[in-house]
Amino acid sequence: MVVKTTDVTGTADAVAQSIGSRTAREGFQNEKQIALRFNNWRGSRTAQDWLRSMGYELDRILDIEATPITGSYKTDVQVRVTISTGKGSQQDLQNLQVKLVTNKTGSNQIDKRWVNTYQELWNIPKDVSRLLKLFTGELPPDRDRTKHSNRMYVTEFSDVERRCLLNFLTDNRMLILADIVKGRGPFSVEWLLVIQKTGSRWALVNINKALAILDGDIGTTKQGGLKIGNVTIQRKGGDKGADTAKMLQFKINPTLFFR
Repeated sequence: MVVKTTDVTGTADAVAQSIGSRTAREGFQNEKQIALRFNNWRGSRTAQDWLRSMGYELDRILDIEATPITGSYKTDVQVRVTISTGKGSQQDLQNLQVKLVTNKTGSNQIDKRWVNTYQELWNIPKDVSRLLKLFTGELPPDRDRTKHSNRMYVTEFSDVERRCLLNFLTDNRMLILADIVKGRGPFSVEWLLVIQKTGSRWALVNINKALAILDGDIGTTKQGGLKIGNVTIQRKGGDKGADTAKMLQFKINPTLFFR
């Protein structure tokens, strides 16, 4: 099989995307294996491709230490790269979010929280927060003739309510996208690594490029949900009827980054 890659040289924040066929042969099941591949980069052609896509010249790399990150962070693997500067050395920290995709197409959760948590994070007005809670089912429908007795769809809101909700999303679009994809603080994401386990493909995308791919018009879905570009906003559902089914959830199709 022909391996297709796009190698980018230059600074560590260069926008890069690579698709390869070696991934399936080498095998990935979790973030620990990805960290191990970075740590054994001298013997891994895939890890070398990743490093080139991140802007590194392999002959200048002195050492790499990759660590899986646990906890409620957007970063899954942090990679510490020591490079030669000619007169000495310097260290770079690269934070990667990893998406292991089992299907050729499909959606993948990127964030879920209670509406109140998002309200504090984004300073959501009370009227918009109420609508989101009606949407997720935290609040029961406050009117007759809804499709379900325990929640509402956006299409069941009045025109004024829909406009209020969509205006908030429009005004805060980039803040919302950055928080649900990149995150904040020392473990905010700089690279998105998508691996399609069944399709022998991977893509490594700078987070700013990833945000640009996901960004787009604000609107509603045919199912009565919400969307920001290529991001779907919906009630979490599932969880065997537990209260956590009433959380607000954001989902994407990671295979978008293979295009």
